[in-house]
Amino acid sequence: MGCAVGRGIEVTEEYEPSTEIGEFLDWLVVERGRSSNTIDAYRRDLEQYDAWLQSRGSGLDDVSVSDIEHFLAERTRGGAAKSSMARQFSSIRMLHRFMVEEGFRRDDPAGLAEGVSKPAGIPKPLSEDEVSSLIASVSGDEPRNLRDRALLEFLYATGARVSEVCGLNLADLDMDASLVRLFGKGAKERVVPFGSVAHTALENWIVNGRPVMEPTRWRRRDDSLAVFLGGRGTRLSRQVAFQVVRDAGERAGIDREVSPHALRHTCATHLLDHGADLRIVQEMLGHASITTTQVYTRVSQERLWQVYAEAHPRARKSKGRT
Repeated sequence: MGCAVGRGIEVTEEYEPSTEIGEFLDWLVVERGRSSNTIDAYRRDLEQYDAWLQSRGSGLDDVSVSDIEHFLAERTRGGAAKSSMARQFSSIRMLHRFMVEEGFRRDDPAGLAEGVSKPAGIPKPLSEDEVSSLIASVSGDEPRNLRDRALLEFLYATGARVSEVCGLNLADLDMDASLVRLFGKGAKERVVPFGSVAHTALENWIVNGRPVMEPTRWRRRDDSLAVFLGGRGTRLSRQVAFQVVRDAGERAGIDREVSPHALRHTCATHLLDHGADLRIVQEMLGHASITTTQVYTRVSQERLWQVYAEAHPRARKSKGRT
């Protein structure tokens, strides 16, 4: 007999929760002071996820990004509400982050999962000073430093998705015209410009860094075509790209986690801040609908009001009034 905890997926009576879940819930109580109701909600979400993994012969110690995305897709097909999906995915991310911090795993697959439908929210872009600090945190002429700096500059310059950057080939770059051909969702192709700073960083990596990181023998022919290479001479993985950006954010002292997608948000917001047309930004980002791009106009308006409130004498707060 099964005990239903969510549409489409059940936890059976034979299921035994993984020990990591118990330790995580204990941590939430002791370190975070979460209420019993909150703990019960986390328990339901995580045990459903854990039971699903076990039913597939997997577990928390070896679950992959693909496994997490398949689980979420099955929940969606089962008719789960968006709010429930968002809450459960948040629980899963917290669990895997805890597992890394406590040494249960070395990597965090939940931090790389894509394709999760979440309630719409306003992106939180970096400031221009934060972008400068982020990129300046990578210095030196070692090949990996050249690669990481080029990666950061390119993400910010183009607003490309991390999957698009990892899939980028040398033939997709037109260095003479400072243009790149990107293949987005549904294999849709678009051509995007990049500025002189990104051009210099890319050229420095391709000429001085990439040849040093090339292996004596390529594992796959496709790897030899890649713009960005990983440590073993293979095409740069999404996981490594995430880590490069995260590490740079920590070195720069940015008080929140920075991801490749945050740089995509930041590119769009800064373009609009400086007068770019909304349709141009839509084309650059590869959005099928301009409605998706319009969320960045709300970000820019918020920043406009913030600057106005700080700068205009009649907008400043005084005793008891604004």
